[in-house]
Amino acid sequence: MRQLAGWDWSCEHKLLFRNQMGASLPEHQIVKPQKLAATAVGMLEQELVVPNLFQKQGIDQFKGAENDTISVPVEGVLPFHDYAWRNDRSKPIEFDEYKERKIPVTFGGNVYSAVKVTDEQNDFDLKNWAKLLNPQVKAVARGLGRRAVKTLTSQTYNVVIGQAARNLRGAIIEARRVVNKFNVPDEQRYLLVGSDFEAALLGDDKLNLAQNVGDAEAQSALRNALIADRWGFRIVVDKTIPSDAAYAMVTSAFIFLSGAPAVPQSIAFGATQSHESIALRWVRDYDPAYMHDRSVVNTYAGFRTVKDPLVGWDEAKNSEIVSEGEHFVRAIKLTLGGTSTYPPKDSELAKITGISDAAPWPPTSGQPADARAAK
Repeated sequence: MRQLAGWDWSCEHKLLFRNQMGASLPEHQIVKPQKLAATAVGMLEQELVVPNLFQKQGIDQFKGAENDTISVPVEGVLPFHDYAWRNDRSKPIEFDEYKERKIPVTFGGNVYSAVKVTDEQNDFDLKNWAKLLNPQVKAVARGLGRRAVKTLTSQTYNVVIGQAARNLRGAIIEARRVVNKFNVPDEQRYLLVGSDFEAALLGDDKLNLAQNVGDAEAQSALRNALIADRWGFRIVVDKTIPSDAAYAMVTSAFIFLSGAPAVPQSIAFGATQSHESIALRWVRDYDPAYMHDRSVVNTYAGFRTVKDPLVGWDEAKNSEIVSEGEHFVRAIKLTLGGTSTYPPKDSELAKITGISDAAPWPPTSGQPADARAAK
């Protein structure tokens, strides 16, 4: 942290200045940038919804990397084998080749808010700098939110559950079935819904969600967006995603990279802070040519998706199989209308997980939707 220099006068200096000027010195509040930066980054974390559903990481590993790109090693996956009990030892055990994958990850992004404050505004309009930091932090939060939503909505999903409006309960249970088949971790599963999807959920008597709204005191934008817990999902609404869409996801499906730029040596008034793995910088200086202060709040930010090798079971060979490629399975999409998209039945993903276009949602065989989804 940078220390505020040249402002913290001692009592002796104040008295000397009063005597030299022949007048009393106005008592201005001493502003510590570290405290305000800490307050600002706390406000930033509370303003975020979609980025707070992503797994957060720092950016130190990108420093010094060529083209801001690093190779992330991904642990290899090995199948298990059985060696028959008391066999005649006519065949040796099987050996597998262990391979680690390296995924190139590129980082880049600088979200900021910059404001000029005149002497008149500083003396007559702003009671303190926290008043200015609040809208600046909200602007940065909206920027991070928009970038997170772009990452979320531009992703190609292996499963899209369409026509959810026909049976919302059945569609959500189908989403649970799919992510279970994809072996997605049970912890921190969310159903992120748009505004029209939320209205459909709250208006569905079968779901009985309306009574949950407002039960808990809102502590942050994410807490305020929480509707209910159902079928292993925490249902959260966001107004910036497509209104008719929903995303069944686990927090590790997307990575939110965050870091605070360093405070330049030439800046006497500045600080960096981090909170809940979100980092932020605030710097302020004065331009005497135009008699105004300049306040800049910014953060480095990047977003990426997480793909996985998959492990399945080959019934014919009675053995475990490991996928050749990596697949994005930690999140799937639902829509109130539209059509469903599932992996082709002859694809590697379908063979390993059993999820394929041979049995998409909604069911077409005359089987009740809830019964189909519950399988």
